[in-house]
Amino acid sequence: MSLDTDIFEKKYLNDINEGNMTSDINTPDTPPSEPDIIGMKTDTYCMLIHLSQLLSLVSAGVPFVGLIVPIVLWALVKDRSPLVDLHGKIVLNWSISLLIYIFVAVITIIGLLIVPILLVLGIVFPIIGAVKANEGVVWKYPLSIAFFR
Repeated sequence: MSLDTDIFEKKYLNDINEGNMTSDINTPDTPPSEPDIIGMKTDTYCMLIHLSQLLSLVSAGVPFVGLIVPIVLWALVKDRSPLVDLHGKIVLNWSISLLIYIFVAVITIIGLLIVPILLVLGIVFPIIGAVKANEGVVWKYPLSIAFFR
């Protein structure tokens, strides 16, 4: 874990990833029970934020829907749940990083060989992130640039 992670990550990320706690277990610094978000558990909502990136695959007529929907889902709830805020930032960091990587790859000739790999990662990483989020684990996407901390 890098030194520039925020307080929430420093305090809870290791415990969550080591299996010592899940996002549903109460700690002294969190409310006794995190309220449901739009009628679903927080972990399920975080999973949907990750999976919403895949909307770009099925919405050929609407550009950037896979970027817009996660932003909306994150913005609606980020102030009510630190866990949703963290997952939202992770998803946005990856989405922006992926756009930058694809842009750089397209403008360079040799980079055109990398675009298919980036497209596969653009599908695989959100699925892994969604599965981990549903299990209560915070997973940072590899190769992601930290724009939001």
